[in-house]
Amino acid sequence: MRGDVRLERAGALYEQAVFGGDASALTEADRELDGVEADLATVGTGQDVGVVQAGLALARGRIAHARFLEHHEEDPRELDLFERAADLYRRLGDERGEGEALFWIGCFHQVVRQDDEAAGPALRRSYEVAAKAGDRLIMSYALRHLGIAEHGAGRLEAARERLEESVRLRRELGFDAGVAANLVGLAYIAATEDRRDDALRLLDEAAGLAEASGALGIARQVEQARTAV
Repeated sequence: MRGDVRLERAGALYEQAVFGGDASALTEADRELDGVEADLATVGTGQDVGVVQAGLALARGRIAHARFLEHHEEDPRELDLFERAADLYRRLGDERGEGEALFWIGCFHQVVRQDDEAAGPALRRSYEVAAKAGDRLIMSYALRHLGIAEHGAGRLEAARERLEESVRLRRELGFDAGVAANLVGLAYIAATEDRRDDALRLLDEAAGLAEASGALGIARQVEQARTAV
């Protein structure tokens, strides 16, 4: 989310909603983005404007995705916003932004449409572009969702490898809430492999990280997983 501090604030509010479990943050994020959009209407063109336009499309798409997670109703604009962001970043030669937008295209297909096959090409391309740009955070997101796809297909070893690599990257970045989310996924894999003690150990660590980082949404996922395993 580069080019305008309000885009950064909207990104933080997205994290507050998804990881912190505070859906009310999305209304404030909308206000921030409305301000960016209003200002764009009064300026001309250029590299900086293009970056803000791409960031705005990406931010709008993320907020739409967060609302899907809350209400499970698809917003028909979400995919268009992510595709517009990817196209704009590509034309700007911004690999970091393109990798992030490609991730969200894949995430939309996987999470909203429940279509891992359609998600795969965008997620793999996202990982490649993010790796080239040195964006370890987006690499970790792409790996997480590729791991989810492998898990859904019953390829547990491949799923575990991708989630473990995502955990490694997130630990390096100090992204504790993201580590906790991945540990929940690894716990489900361990339970499927009849490694219940490992699953519970992973969930204990996830609970501690979620609590320490204020990730109430992830903490709820941990408790749901405890019941399941």
